[in-house]
Parts: sequence; structure tokens; C-alpha cells
Amino acid sequence: MEKDISQAVISRLPRYLRYLGDLKDQGIERISSQELSELMKVTASQIRQDLNNFGGFGQQGYGYNVDNLYSEIGKILGLDHSYNLIIIGAGNLGKALGNYMNFEKRGFILKGMFDANEALHGQKVRNAEIMPMDRLASFIRENNIDIAVLTIPKTGALEYVDVLVENGIKAIWNFAHVDLNVPQGIEVENVHLSDSLMKLSYNIARSAETKAE
Repeated sequence: MEKDISQAVISRLPRYLRYLGDLKDQGIERISSQELSELMKVTASQIRQDLNNFGGFGQQGYGYNVDNLYSEIGKILGLDHSYNLIIIGAGNLGKALGNYMNFEKRGFILKGMFDANEALHGQKVRNAEIMPMDRLASFIRENNIDIAVLTIPKTGALEYVDVLVENGIKAIWNFAHVDLNVPQGIEVENVHLSDSLMKLSYNIARSAETKAE
């Protein structure tokens, strides 16, 4: 039976991957948990505990082989596969995401974009054409789309979520300000940008209060 890994551990894996990628680019071949902890500002014991959930990967007296650990974490995160994705909503946020080259480096391949605004139809964001919404269902089926990115208002997100599910979407990256009800087996990652900004506001306010005391 596969070990049940906490979401807290999983949420830290992409950060490990980023730091290891930087180390690879610098030509560093190995690193200890203590050295990695100093870079990432987390404890060495936390790093060891997190990685031990998946087998550990380190060697006593040697530490971690950077290239091997980078590869193994990538496999854990499913990055040894490629995923076809579409973006629904070709406004400023949708276009910004469409232009983000790092997605393709990670294996997320943008196949197309959709928007209700007729003035945008036929335009391209890099190689992805912006298409009308009535082509959405057939495009998902014909292009084996795995992931849909929602950058539209919440009314539109609710309107099209059933279309996504019915036509085989496996996961939704949701930037719309609404919680989606989807069947079990469909993964949803909600991204509320304003929530992050409000968290930042809270921390600024708390910091100011502490300084004033």
C-alpha cells in the first residue's frame, strides 16, 4: 500500500526542486542537508524527514547527489511526463501565463487558448491560438488535454466546469474566485491571488504593531 504523504510535505517539494535546479546550473554535484538547509532557511531535520517519505536519497558522509535528487523529486512530482494544457480566458492574466516559457521546460505544453471575446479570436500567444468557446469541447477531446487553466470570472468558470469534466480534463488550475464542485478523481488547484496579497497585508500590519510596542 502506498504511503499517505501529507500535503504539507508535497507543497515543499517544488521549492526543493527550484533550489536543486539552481545548484545544478552552478555545477554543484553534491550537497549536505545542512548546506541545503542554510540555503533554503529550513532545518536540516525537516529536509531529511521530507525526503525520507520517499526513500531518503542521501548517503551518510556524502550528502545528496544534486543531479540525482533533482531527477528523483521531478519524478515524484510527475515531471517525467508531459501534460497538454489549455488556458480559458485570454485577458491579461491568461496571456501572461501563456507567455511563461518555464511551463514548457517543466513539461506543461500549452495547446490552445479560449475566450468569449470575438476580437481576440485568431490571435496567438506564442504558438497558441485564441479560439471561441464553442470549440472548447471538441478541442479537449481531439488534443488529449490534461489540464485546464481558468482565468475567467467566476460565473464563466461555473458555466464551463461541466464541459471540462465531461470531455476528459484531469485537472483544473483555477484562478477564478469561486470554489468548483467536480467529481472525485478530478484534481483542482485553487489560486486566489488576492488571498496572498491579504496575507502579505496582515504580516505588514503585524510587523508594524510589533515595532510600535
